[in-house]
Amino acid sequence: MKAQRLLIALAFFNLALLVFLLAQIEVRFFGWRFLPRPVEVNSAGSVLRGRALEITDDQGRIRASIMVHPEDRTLPYPETVILRLIDENGGPAVKLATTDRGAGLLLGGESQGTYVQLSAQGMRVTKDGQQQLIP
Repeated sequence: MKAQRLLIALAFFNLALLVFLLAQIEVRFFGWRFLPRPVEVNSAGSVLRGRALEITDDQGRIRASIMVHPEDRTLPYPETVILRLIDENGGPAVKLATTDRGAGLLLGGESQGTYVQLSAQGMRVTKDGQQQLIP
């Protein structure tokens, strides 16, 4: 009799855990929505939604990120979306950014202060801190 009670209690616990986990996701199947939540699973694949994405290496260092930076009203910076690919030293090797003013691409070099920046204003080459603008 005790084993039967234990099995019934375990079944109810599993059912409660299943309901809790399903309440954390939004399931879409053939156009029907079930349990609206921020994460979505549908029949065609998965969609991950969030405010930022960071990819880390085995040591826990961030190696790639996608972020939305809000508009800074104190400085003339509009809302910006930035994709960064980061080298093993923690410096951005590649930056791809877009705003309502246009987009830009920055490719970092081996040494600090050496990079190529491509934007709607032209291409800027910086080697060891010395800038050269190529219209």
